[in-house]
Amino acid sequence: MPYHWSAPPLGAQDNITLTLWPHRSLPRRGFAGFLLATFVLICIPLLPLLGTAVLWGMLPFLLLAVGAIWWALEATYRSARLSEVLTLGPDEVHLRRVEAKGEVREWQCNRYWTRVAMHVTGGPVAHYVTLAGNGREVEIGAFLSEDERKALYADLCRALPMVPKTG
Repeated sequence: MPYHWSAPPLGAQDNITLTLWPHRSLPRRGFAGFLLATFVLICIPLLPLLGTAVLWGMLPFLLLAVGAIWWALEATYRSARLSEVLTLGPDEVHLRRVEAKGEVREWQCNRYWTRVAMHVTGGPVAHYVTLAGNGREVEIGAFLSEDERKALYADLCRALPMVPKTG
């Protein structure tokens, strides 16, 4: 799962933190291997052209193709800098979202009034998870897969149980 709960020591009243990040299916080492394999495979058709003028006509286009693949994959790594940190304190809930470009957005609410909701349809993605409280409703984990959002919703419901209202 591309999220992790950090629990405090037993008996402590410290904060519990949930850290979420986008899934990376291709690690950096695999990225380098893929790029090297692509370069080698693109160079195979150039072998018969060694020593000819046609090689110099083809080479810029093949290098441009490898460069475009590198740029596209690197752009996905830049977009994966997105992260969310949800801190559950004894009295307060705090969500901090760091966008891919570095912009930081924050939301906080009294833990008693915080409500977790899942919108099966009608959101930007299926099974859209939100936190509501303090007059606002904020998304959490929209970059996760559908199954991961369902698991996140179940975890959040266990961590933020609905407090029955009296009166």
